Amino acid sequence: MSVTQIARTSPALLVVSPDNWRLAIAVGLLVSAPAVAALPPGTSFWVVGAMVALVAAAFVVNAWRRRYYGGLLVAPAIAVLFVMNIFPLLWSLGLSFFAYQSNLQSIRFVGLYNYTKVLTNEIAAPDNWNALVNTGMFVVLTVSAQMIVGFLLAMMFAKEFPLRRYLLILVLTPMMLSVVAAGVFFTYYYDPTFGILSYVVNSIAGGQFILMSSKAGAVAGIVFADAWMWSPFVMLLVLAGLVSVPKYLYEAAAIDRVSAWRRFWCITFPYIRGLLMLALLFRTIEAFKLADLVILLTKGGNDTMTISYQLIRIANEQNKTSEGAAISYVMLFMVIVLTNLYLYLANRRNRRVET
Repeated sequence: MSVTQIARTSPALLVVSPDNWRLAIAVGLLVSAPAVAALPPGTSFWVVGAMVALVAAAFVVNAWRRRYYGGLLVAPAIAVLFVMNIFPLLWSLGLSFFAYQSNLQSIRFVGLYNYTKVLTNEIAAPDNWNALVNTGMFVVLTVSAQMIVGFLLAMMFAKEFPLRRYLLILVLTPMMLSVVAAGVFFTYYYDPTFGILSYVVNSIAGGQFILMSSKAGAVAGIVFADAWMWSPFVMLLVLAGLVSVPKYLYEAAAIDRVSAWRRFWCITFPYIRGLLMLALLFRTIEAFKLADLVILLTKGGNDTMTISYQLIRIANEQNKTSEGAAISYVMLFMVIVLTNLYLYLANRRNRRVET
């Protein structure tokens, strides 16, 4: 920045005016940082809130005076977004650097201790690492099952056959149910006394069959329930790509006597590849948050604890709010890495298509 530019911007920062948003930001930072460090949590909360309101008011006045009416029109939506999403994220991020329990009134700054406690061999770290490993296992198994089943269902429903419409509605029904309803349904389905699965196995092999008695059975039960519920979501995305394939391409391939595999790989797959990647991204992100089915079916027993369920136990049951916030941001980091990997692969594919 040149001397002339500094001379132009510096006085603007020092001018006391209702529309001077630069001065409002500077005052907000100078007041908020000491307030968070020195004042009690209740007092610092209102001080920081007042500083945020001051900065927002400065932006609104500046937009009104400069006639940025477009910005004023979207300001309410931005305010709601900040209150409902951005502020809780920033608040929980700050909370992860403190030692705070929701059942106690004391709070103190501990820096990165909560993150080192989560990621190293301290106290609950073995449980955390085991939950992370289980989460990775569930991500691979559930997403793979959903992608395979959803893809096969989409290939089936892409063709016309009798009762297709009614069968499609029936297949989409699990996705419309709440997770609690699906979990309760599979609880009865797997019940060793009067469950349908146990009855069928008992009639064939004899003896009582308890699916949830081992880790392999518990994992299989959770994976089957999750795939039953969310495979239709993958099917819808893939089906949208299948119905968009021009029919004349298949007609030309039939004239040239192209094999079925060649038709799929050269005609069908390019149209559904992007949607498959999108479904993979969405279901992978959701699989990292798998907790409800685990709670309903096993309650974490038989070594089926996931990191999301571990977070619930630490934050809610053990009242370790700061440690729970640290775990949540570790999960957020992993999701961001996966999302960036997806965007990188998608951009590389687009560059190949353009060249």
